[in-house]
Amino acid sequence: MKRDPSPLLYGTLLLTATGLAGQLLGFLYRIALSRQIGAEVMGLYQLIMPVYSVLLSLTAVGLTAAVSNLSARFHALGRRGAMERTLTLSLRTFLLLAAVLGAAVVLLYDPISVYLLGDARTQLGLLLLPACVVLTGVENLHKHQFYGIGQVRPPALVELAEQFVRTGAVLGLLAVFLPQNAERTVGLIVLGMIVCEVFSAGMLMLLRARARARDTRPPGPPEPGLGRQIVGIAVPVGLTAVLGNLMNSANSVLIPARLVAGGMEVSQAMSIFGVVCGMTLPMLTLPMAFLGAVNLMLAPGLAESTALGRRRETHCRIHQALLATSVVALPCTALMAVIGPTIGAALFQEPTVGEGILPLAVGVVFSCYQGVLGAALNGVGRQPAAARNALISGGVQLLFTAALTGLPGVGLGGFLLGFVASGLVGALLNGVSLVRAVGLPLRLFQWITAPGLASLLMGLCVNLLFRELLRRGLAALPAALACGLFGAVLYLAALSAQGVGWRDLTGRNCK
Repeated sequence: MKRDPSPLLYGTLLLTATGLAGQLLGFLYRIALSRQIGAEVMGLYQLIMPVYSVLLSLTAVGLTAAVSNLSARFHALGRRGAMERTLTLSLRTFLLLAAVLGAAVVLLYDPISVYLLGDARTQLGLLLLPACVVLTGVENLHKHQFYGIGQVRPPALVELAEQFVRTGAVLGLLAVFLPQNAERTVGLIVLGMIVCEVFSAGMLMLLRARARARDTRPPGPPEPGLGRQIVGIAVPVGLTAVLGNLMNSANSVLIPARLVAGGMEVSQAMSIFGVVCGMTLPMLTLPMAFLGAVNLMLAPGLAESTALGRRRETHCRIHQALLATSVVALPCTALMAVIGPTIGAALFQEPTVGEGILPLAVGVVFSCYQGVLGAALNGVGRQPAAARNALISGGVQLLFTAALTGLPGVGLGGFLLGFVASGLVGALLNGVSLVRAVGLPLRLFQWITAPGLASLLMGLCVNLLFRELLRRGLAALPAALACGLFGAVLYLAALSAQGVGWRDLTGRNCK
């Protein structure tokens, strides 16, 4: 089969372009949402989102990984029938799991809201979540088959359109029905999410059916033991996601609870939680659409390379992904650490946005490395190692939050320390596991040293420029834009001076 010499690049760039547009729209949506509902209701909304994540991890996450990896493998081997059978079996399994768990949530919504989440105002949102989970799972299974076979454009465009639909649906419902009490406001947000998922699931099902009708290749021989192969991938990935999301849910519940235990008022604790997790962290991760695209393309790409026995191509793909992570994550977080507090306060109209942004920025960088290395482990068939490392990382975060956040004088600092430590531990464990699995040659200067030094130089210079522009009376947003442009040019120049250029990112220097 004729192959693109840089198969990661096209899909990554397309997903990046649509992802950046979607991230920007999503960020604007979050700004408008926070202004309409306030920090406390934002905290309630953030409180039910881990439940949404847990339900998806119990039903869909492992199956989407199986669909992506196996579709990539069967597509590379020309076995269309096995590829389509993979999606069919995964959909049936998902719908069965979603029906059982959705019924459990509907029956137990009251004790879940009161005893697990600690706030009865989340009840209406919980009742609506199962419908949203079913639609999201159907969407993701179809989407990941597109990713697995390298057809990136259909899901990318649908995902971008989905952002517009969600923004219009949620903000439209709030505009029509507000003012409401906090519980009904959260319910309106989830209802808007359901409208959005109806659109995206329906569109992807239609597009996948059309693509299947146009595929004239012979189906190939039946795949023996296909169910076992799906289970072999889905179970470790799914269990990792379940336990990880349970830890994240416990962490989300613990943060306001431990702040209250340390002497803070309930409404103040919920507001702080809403600001950190609903405003500051999304602002830090806004420029990371490129890295999400890298991770989406990396796992099926590595599965394909592994299936064809191309070890050098495997090393090249991982090198590209790690270098792209450093080149994007390090300067973006350095820039946001400087301008984030001022910009966040102006955009969200919340003066506390940006508190603790420096440790959060460091933790985001470590989390980026952990994510791309975990995707690589899944791609080369080392799902148990990725699962173990993710659980250890989540346990570190939970331990810090539980032990330190409730201490007087520590407060939110306990969560921030845990966020940094968790990302660092996860990145190191995944790195060691990947080197052992594929014998990856280490290129630490290209991966870390050169981008890190260029980002440090850029951050220090931008910090001086930003303060000077503000001191001279320039508004925050124009000053941030000027600093971003200046910082980008300075960063690229510093990176080029150290010998890291476009050929490295495209993988031409590793062939």
